[in-house]
Amino acid sequence: MKKTLYMLLACSLFIACGKRPQPKEKATAIGINNTMPGDSTIYGLACDGCTDSILVLLPFAGGDPDTFDIIQAFVKHRLYGRPRVGDKLAVIRSNDSTREVLKTINISTLRGNWNYQVVPTLRHRDQNMPPLPDSIRQRIMAPREYGLTLKTGGEAYSRGYYRTTGNEGMSPVAYPQVKRYTHWYLWNGLIILQTDSASHQQPDTASIQLLRRDSLVLRFNDHEQAYYRKKE
Repeated sequence: MKKTLYMLLACSLFIACGKRPQPKEKATAIGINNTMPGDSTIYGLACDGCTDSILVLLPFAGGDPDTFDIIQAFVKHRLYGRPRVGDKLAVIRSNDSTREVLKTINISTLRGNWNYQVVPTLRHRDQNMPPLPDSIRQRIMAPREYGLTLKTGGEAYSRGYYRTTGNEGMSPVAYPQVKRYTHWYLWNGLIILQTDSASHQQPDTASIQLLRRDSLVLRFNDHEQAYYRKKE
């Protein structure tokens, strides 16, 4: 909390002065950027002065606020989560030597509880059996709410159906299973969702297609999933 307040204060002083200060010594880091190997993303806090064409970012790596050109990202709808002062952002540039941004991800908006509805499928039925009445079909085909929680510090939780006993086969319907996610992180604009090591499942990689305060759409390798915000 103290680090965030310090960064916001530094950003405000920069805007108020109207020009960059000229320190006698090289600026030191004001935050820790725990990037993964090969990740060229710039992480920092959004500062006052952000518009539809300009992004002012106070980088966690240290130094003064940087100004980036986000016109192309805005036109191509790749600003995932509109930045507000103090929000933690991930900035992906077109290359390491340019100020033009390909996409931004509002990490502060991305965190939280995201839910979605799933409907079951009917198990195999004997063709000689009469069709189910609509009232019964509607009752047994009731949707369930699954969810994904992305927490500060990289923790992740998935909520939904887990196979725990052998009695599921007696039900006339089957709900889809869900992976047990335990951690998440960003890597070059992609979301990496790590699973429980005991499950021996490979991590999932997803790209963000839409991010708003109450809506999230992720594209996985084999499907696209829409979420809605779930309050804690």
